[in-house]
Amino acid sequence: MRARDGLVELLDPVVQGMGYELVGVEFDGHQRVLRVYIDKPEGITVDDCSAVSYQLSGVMDVEDPIPGRYQLEVSSPGMDRPLFSLAHFERFKGEMVRLQLSRPLEGRRRYRARIQDVECQDVLLLDEGVVLRIPYEMIEKARLSPEFDN
Repeated sequence: MRARDGLVELLDPVVQGMGYELVGVEFDGHQRVLRVYIDKPEGITVDDCSAVSYQLSGVMDVEDPIPGRYQLEVSSPGMDRPLFSLAHFERFKGEMVRLQLSRPLEGRRRYRARIQDVECQDVLLLDEGVVLRIPYEMIEKARLSPEFDN
């Protein structure tokens, strides 16, 4: 089991119990920062982040899943929302996304393309008229890439 998955299992019941969606969890080992992204239909406020941070701090202190010191950050996923699961890709079909792969595919590790579909364990992207099939297991990082009208 990946470390991030274990943190999601630990934190998700707390976040859901407070009425929020746990979008995902990131741990930056170099800066020792645990980022927890939460959401709810009406959006996230600073007070929401503070309340969730307080509850998660207690759980993290008791369970101690990360050895040593680290900083906990709780925030909204924002406009460039991170995508942590195949369900997220399904939810945001038609949107632009930036991907970083764990290893090159067709000579590239980074893509900016439109999410066309999700099939089995693959994400289909439309990149300049070409459909790319990206195995989900190869996706290291993914974020929505907001488009603005001029």
